[in-house]
Amino acid sequence: MTVNWRKTLRVWYFGLTKIPMILFVRPRVSVLNADRCVIGISLRRRTQNHLKSLYFGTLAVGADLAGGLLAMEKIASTPHRISLVFKDVQANFLKRVDGDAVFSCVGGAKIATLIDEVVTTGERQQVTLTITVSSPERYGDEVLAEFALTLSLKLKS
Repeated sequence: MTVNWRKTLRVWYFGLTKIPMILFVRPRVSVLNADRCVIGISLRRRTQNHLKSLYFGTLAVGADLAGGLLAMEKIASTPHRISLVFKDVQANFLKRVDGDAVFSCVGGAKIATLIDEVVTTGERQQVTLTITVSSPERYGDEVLAEFALTLSLKLKS
């Protein structure tokens, strides 16, 4: 996985100043553009559970980042002040993630539509983003886990 170090360092700084758990798992940003976000988190002592697979909390951080960074990127490209929060999360674990994990979210179009609705109505709006988890080094493109996070946006007053 190629790493975009400029965006990775920005995420690490965000973790250092706002959410220390992000910095603790040391995510790496591979792709972050208008359409998709791809994040990598290595399996190591800090991120694994007693079964030598990725700890549930690490998986949650990766899914949160994949969806959250994509939303933050879309919001930053608008002139509006919009706050974001994840309303709920659903996870489906298909196989143990016992290698380096790659989190992918391709919800850029959904988020753009959601932002337009928020600006038009002035009220809180929601959309569900799907984040997939794979471990290309061990399992190729096989999906090992799926997260469905409900993104909720509203204009800041």
